[in-house]
Formats: sequence, C-alpha cells, structure tokens
Amino acid sequence: METRPESPEPQGDPRWVAMLYRPAVKSWRAAAESPHRSPVLYALGEMTQTMRARGDEVTVALWGPKDGAWHLFDTPLTQAASPQPSPGAESPGEPTGLAERMTGRRHQVLMAGLGKAGLYDLTPEDDTTVQALVERLDEPAVRRVAHWLAAAGTR
Repeated sequence: METRPESPEPQGDPRWVAMLYRPAVKSWRAAAESPHRSPVLYALGEMTQTMRARGDEVTVALWGPKDGAWHLFDTPLTQAASPQPSPGAESPGEPTGLAERMTGRRHQVLMAGLGKAGLYDLTPEDDTTVQALVERLDEPAVRRVAHWLAAAGTR
C-alpha cells in the first residue's frame, strides 16, 4: 500500500496555502494561496472536482497560520477517484436535451454549495447522495439547499 508523501511547509509568512502532490514528478506545489481560508478551500474544491473528473489521483495538504506559525490542517486522505460512466454509455430512457442539462445544472449548484461549505473532498458515497438529491429535487429546492450550505460555510 502506497502511503501519502509528507507535504513540505510552504515558504514565507504563514497564510492559507493548499499544496497539491503531483505523483508523475513526485513533488508538491502550491495550488492556491490567500490570507483567508475560504478562497483556498473553494479553489481546492474546484481543483479536486476537476482532477477527479479527469480520473487523476488527488493528494492535497492544507497549511495555515496557527499561533503565528505554520500549521498543517487535517484534510481527508486521498481516495481513488470514483469511476464515472462514460458520456456515451447512457441507457435508453435516460433524459436528453433540456432535462439532461437541467440535471447537470442542479448537480453543479449542489457541488458549488458543498464547496462553499468546505466539503471539497467527497467520497463516492457522497457523490451518490448528491446525485440522488439532484434526481429528486427541483431547481428552487436545490438552490435553497446550496444557499444553506454556503451560509454554513461562512460561520
């Protein structure tokens, strides 16, 4: 079993930094930096979603200030990307056209809300739950849930 390599401490004054491990070159790089935690978590969520959608392995570390010094904050351990069905592998009876776009939009709205709440490293079970909500809720209900998540992330 391969273990996660240890992230190096970022250089300079303590601030919020998301470090991303690149397995191909076996190195860490700063992926997002800010004096505030929220933008870094948001960027980390977007990067994680994008990389997992591509099938890439995702390993991240979140560094931030604590008592005037650098501190490595907990992040969920890297999990294998959940296998996504290929776009052409739809079964007959699947929604197409407008219905498909609206389903994709509801999924995007919920994922953005989860990201704003700081939930950026989702498991396959989480993705299944999001998909179930997308299928059962209409657009206004999804927007309301996303609003609640975003509000929870600001506290």
